[in-house]
Amino acid sequence: MFKKVLIANRGEIALRIHRACKEMGIQTVAVHSTADSDAMHVRMADESVCIGPPAGAQSYLSIPNIISACEITGADAVHPGYGFLSENASFSQIVADHGITFIGPSADHINVMGDKIAAKETMKRLGVPCVPGSDGGVGTLEEARKIAEEMGFPVIIKAAAGGGGRGMKVALSPEDLDVAFQSARSEAKAAFGDDAVYIEKYLQLPRHIEVQVFGDGRGNAVHLGERDCSLQRRHQKVFEEAPSPVIDAETRARIGKTCADAVAAINYIGAGTIEFLYENGEFYFIEMNTRLQVEHPVTEAIYGVDLVQEQIRVAAGQPMSFKQEDLVPHGHAIECRINAEKLPDFRPSPGDIKAFHAPGGLGVRMDSAIYAGYRIPPYYDSLIGKLIVHGKDRREALARLDRALSEFVVEGIDTTLPLFHALLRAEGVQTGDYNIHWLEKWLATNFEN
Repeated sequence: MFKKVLIANRGEIALRIHRACKEMGIQTVAVHSTADSDAMHVRMADESVCIGPPAGAQSYLSIPNIISACEITGADAVHPGYGFLSENASFSQIVADHGITFIGPSADHINVMGDKIAAKETMKRLGVPCVPGSDGGVGTLEEARKIAEEMGFPVIIKAAAGGGGRGMKVALSPEDLDVAFQSARSEAKAAFGDDAVYIEKYLQLPRHIEVQVFGDGRGNAVHLGERDCSLQRRHQKVFEEAPSPVIDAETRARIGKTCADAVAAINYIGAGTIEFLYENGEFYFIEMNTRLQVEHPVTEAIYGVDLVQEQIRVAAGQPMSFKQEDLVPHGHAIECRINAEKLPDFRPSPGDIKAFHAPGGLGVRMDSAIYAGYRIPPYYDSLIGKLIVHGKDRREALARLDRALSEFVVEGIDTTLPLFHALLRAEGVQTGDYNIHWLEKWLATNFEN
């Protein structure tokens, strides 16, 4: 087992990893920018190293600075969390080349799954159902027109190296295609330095369903059910739950086995998430995330496992602590992502937190690194915490979430807490009858006018 893990991240996920390490008797090293010198993960870690100025490119994304911090502190492993360098194949390889263990998948797996075209080709080969679309990248407008006409409109053009909704454009008709194609390529080039795009059939009212998988790198893998992440704004997840209100046990076992078999076949190691669009009873692969997800706590709640500790164990060469038959879901869990943003336009709201009180009680978990007196810097993602609740069924989980939200206090900044108070009164949320477009339509009527 590792003696010292360097956490190459910040905020709530850095604190989450620190806690897992401490329970395993592993020392931790926090890295931080000058803007984060008083951050909670820095205060809690056994050691800390400043790795640069506030800008992420000069600190949390600086591979030389992070490697230097490993060498200075003698860290024998690095956990990247999510975001920043977590899906950077070069970082994974450089860490390994320095004799340090990267707690995550291999650089090869990150490379393949980070390229949406290669990922889709790989999943097709492994028997995972995919959205109908182009075979590989589409380089010219003429080629795009031909594929779209054969497939039928609407279609969606996606950046091969994309993520977070960037480089994605929908063409509802042939008249829309020219602008959508050129716009997607330009946006992809600006965001990712790569203008490669591909085309898929555009599903009009799907849900976003993702399957949690875990492998040991030796050909063994399991699935831990699905999460429903359909409540999204501008392709960013807002509210996640597990299990999905529309997936039954037979369907869960079927798609779960398909995903577990696929990652076992490529000797995948660690946590991964296979994401699908789900419509009319059919799953369509869209991407695989080769890291821990923001919403991993809902899976932990219903399966009673610690995914971060499991990541650490398999990275250290130990076997997984569970088999597929051990993984039986219990109850229902929901996560709300609380952001420092001002409604109704969701503008970032950095500043000083005057008061903070996290909700508690049975079945309530709060993953956050903020505290009264902390100043939220303006340089990073606006996520300040995740409220997770667990109940014996969905009805109890919703009631528990309502109660927990009523206890939640954050003063001094604007947050998205009012959004969740209102969402819980919406019929679509109460019944579970929603899709990936539902939230934006609801917001347009209830919040953005």
